[in-house]
Amino acid sequence: MKYRKFGNLDWEASVLGFGAMRLPHREGEYSAILEDKATAILHAAIDGGVNYIDTAQPYHRGESESFLGRALKDGYRDRVRVVTKLPCWSVEKRDDFDRYFDEQMEKLQFDHLDFYLLHALQRDWWDKMKDLGFLDWAERKMADGAITHIGFSFHDRLPLFKRIIDEYDNWTLAMVMCNYMDINYQAGIEGVKYAVDNGLAVVAMEPLRGGLLAKEPPSDIRSIFDSAQTGRTPAEWALRWLWDRSDISVVLSGMSTIEQLEQNLVSASEFEPDCMSDDEHELIRDVRSAYRSKALIPCTDCRYCMPCPQGVAIPWVFEYFNMASVYEDPDAAREQYAFLGEKNAASLCNACGKCEDLCPQHIGIIDALREAHALLSVPASDP
Repeated sequence: MKYRKFGNLDWEASVLGFGAMRLPHREGEYSAILEDKATAILHAAIDGGVNYIDTAQPYHRGESESFLGRALKDGYRDRVRVVTKLPCWSVEKRDDFDRYFDEQMEKLQFDHLDFYLLHALQRDWWDKMKDLGFLDWAERKMADGAITHIGFSFHDRLPLFKRIIDEYDNWTLAMVMCNYMDINYQAGIEGVKYAVDNGLAVVAMEPLRGGLLAKEPPSDIRSIFDSAQTGRTPAEWALRWLWDRSDISVVLSGMSTIEQLEQNLVSASEFEPDCMSDDEHELIRDVRSAYRSKALIPCTDCRYCMPCPQGVAIPWVFEYFNMASVYEDPDAAREQYAFLGEKNAASLCNACGKCEDLCPQHIGIIDALREAHALLSVPASDP
């Protein structure tokens, strides 16, 4: 296992982090964690050198934290630093900070928490957290020793990412979506650099884009990978690209089998900053271009079409529609689309046309939304 400096802390984190979001569970029952298997994977990860463990209040429908509380007994808790997160979307009043935190600490069975993050920050949630006094609350918790450091995970656009960093001086880490496909998506690589320049550690989530970059690629993309002098799996290429970057401290992976863990441990012992050659970087650029050429909708996520008067989450609908074609995995796209819920679904479009008047890409949004809904509204379990 290799280790890297974690922002401004006098501590080095394992380059591979353990995400407790995709633990083995009974088929069709996300909350029913297979405790023996999950514990074996977690212990093997720690024994293999992993010292960064990530969870959150909603993972496995509230059971991930409780699992970790049980699994980190017998000295394993002392060998790692643990992250959990405040569900910003559920917070309505200041008292909710204590309510959620106390519930989470009871589940984890900890006397202190190493890192507490604002979860999945978006503009409205960041403004709400500030207005309710989260930063003052967190400062008091840190002074009391209940929390050691705070940070945030992020799911919005770059200007907000920079504003969040600028509006508080004591962030320790930022967790961002980062992989070789999404270099300009959400915070993007520019956000990674901005965080590091301001003293934050960066933790990369979704390194394999929910597994899409680990599966067998389409034949045209497979031929690009096969042109490399060294044979690697798609997952190894994705991880190598991230660990090549010195500005990323931890690559977070949700590993649900021992085999996945063992493969990632090998990669975490081999790949390091500047490990990729110019030819390999060119190969990844070719792969990225080949994937992007499969997109059906030329949406740039500028969001000029938002807000939709009917509530349609237009850029997100197009992202999932493109995901289905780019990665040739409509079921994965359907699962993501289902998370939008009925209040943001493409079926709400009433063809008012306001979005089309604002779109700089001149996309036929109304027709595209109909096509997207027709594909994505099919249950993921259907053939």
